[in-house]
Amino acid sequence: MAKDDKTKENNEKESKHQQEIQLNQESDVVEEEEDEARSFEELGLDPRLIRALNKKETSIAEPTPIQRVAIPLIFQGKDVVARAKTGSGKTLAYLLPLLQKLFSTTDSNRKKLSPSAFILVPSGELCQQVYKEVSWLIDSCKVQLKVVQLTSNMPASDMRNALAGPPDILVSTPSCVAKSLSVGVLKSEAVNDSLEILVLDEADLLLSFGYEEDLKTLSALVPRRCQCLLMSATSSADVDKLKKLILHNPYVLTLPEVEGVKDEVIPKNVQQFWVSCGDRDKLVHILALLKLDLVQKKVLIFTNAIDMSFRLKLFLEKFGIKSAVLNAELPQNSRLHILEEFNAGLFDYLIATDDRETKEKEKANEGSLVETRKSKKQAKQDSEFGVVRGIDFKNVHTVINYDMPLSTNGYVHRIGRTGRAYSTGASVSLVSPDEMEILEEIKSFLGDDENNELNVISPYPLLTKNAVESLRYRAEDTAKSVTKIAVREARAQDLRNEILNSEKLKAHFEVNPRDLDLLKHDKVLSKKPPAPHLSDVPDYLLDATTKEASKMVRLARAAMGNNNSARRQGPKRNFRKSKDPLKSFSAEGPRRGRKGGMKREGKDGDDSHKRKKKKFV
Repeated sequence: MAKDDKTKENNEKESKHQQEIQLNQESDVVEEEEDEARSFEELGLDPRLIRALNKKETSIAEPTPIQRVAIPLIFQGKDVVARAKTGSGKTLAYLLPLLQKLFSTTDSNRKKLSPSAFILVPSGELCQQVYKEVSWLIDSCKVQLKVVQLTSNMPASDMRNALAGPPDILVSTPSCVAKSLSVGVLKSEAVNDSLEILVLDEADLLLSFGYEEDLKTLSALVPRRCQCLLMSATSSADVDKLKKLILHNPYVLTLPEVEGVKDEVIPKNVQQFWVSCGDRDKLVHILALLKLDLVQKKVLIFTNAIDMSFRLKLFLEKFGIKSAVLNAELPQNSRLHILEEFNAGLFDYLIATDDRETKEKEKANEGSLVETRKSKKQAKQDSEFGVVRGIDFKNVHTVINYDMPLSTNGYVHRIGRTGRAYSTGASVSLVSPDEMEILEEIKSFLGDDENNELNVISPYPLLTKNAVESLRYRAEDTAKSVTKIAVREARAQDLRNEILNSEKLKAHFEVNPRDLDLLKHDKVLSKKPPAPHLSDVPDYLLDATTKEASKMVRLARAAMGNNNSARRQGPKRNFRKSKDPLKSFSAEGPRRGRKGGMKREGKDGDDSHKRKKKKFV
């Protein structure tokens, strides 16, 4: 934006209801912005925070475009609405200035009866993610600030203990804050007196997750002086409603990727492909993609139903492809651990159930009051689960839409799980004839035409008809064994396992956190072991084109250093030496040895070892 335009906007900001700032990454305007503030130092960020950013696993040396503009405005105390694509740095755009403002008010905060800052998110998974990020920054900066997270399954006594003090920052969901207010854990007067900063992260999801009444309750307690920040990946009527409900004369920061320039809704670093296939042929097509190494690992696979996720898992197991399933049925501890293992690279394939849009559609179509009440009860149970939005999946190179989403927004949010932080990524959508309509809607939304070469959703070139047909007989024969009964039993077994892992051994894992590595979430659920001949694909089944495509993918993986299998060899060796906590869990302490002594070292120790060996021989 030119300087004359900026001056004009500054002169008009008293009379305008909101300000809009466009950030163009490709134009000369960005270069002028970068000249003004190219580093965190020039933005006025505290040196402690800068050092903390440099300590991160992936060191952050320069601010992203949204951070360059948002941070100075937040420092000035302005209300801000930031709309930018996933992975563009929105979380740090509000966390860094929020923490710095609290650094200077630590002493005065001790006299308050309620947290100074509320960070509200739509899901429990995102709550945990933001809490970890804030905790890490506070620990790295070595400041006397306290952050807590509240979850909806916490009893009132635990909430009261967590809020004792009180903490400086509260990370939670709107429903949990409303619950805290209703049971008297949070006092309305204390919130009104103490609240200085309110952050609504993933604001475009807060209302769709059913938090409207909770937010209205909270908005009545937000004092006029409180600074309010809204972070969103898309522009929607829900965001506008929240803006009018809570904010006062906000600045609206809009990256053109989200609003104004449609060809940037999906980042340029993410390639988009689609595969035309019948609904019954999706299994053989995804088998060809994974078994023939035609997509880069790690892979995140989306389905629209929990049963379909388990059907797909059981089917892939038959061919020696291990995967984990992530859905709303699982306990939150298990879901968080599945995400941690996937991010750590302990398995390459994660099947995520994105059934929120499906449930909303079913709920809208229901006629009887009984069914409606039942649906509402189920929706409440899953209200704080959201895998599509906000979760920071690490190093996901490919997103596969096994089932197409029901809306363009759903598509954008799914694809946003790859290509994060401007890394490269790809998406492959399996589209049946019944799903062609939504594909055309997505293409139209993205501005997909002959003149737009950046974001064309094109046919996947590496998957040939010959590759699919070479596996068809095996796939169709194997699919017959994955019955509805098998799916139902596997689903129940997985849920039982995860509940056991989450509840009964929770105390054990708090004392022995390394034992969590033994709880694999990609365990085989099939009752019968996979047939050996299905684990490998004979060369005579593959044509030259498929072999060359597979070779290209493996070479690209090696060039990127994405060798997950090699990375897992170290921990596996240690796992063999450790006991499985599911079998060895005991209230007694670990045994040091039969006689309680330590092994002798040196020649004597070696000789005794040899004598023992001879004796057993």
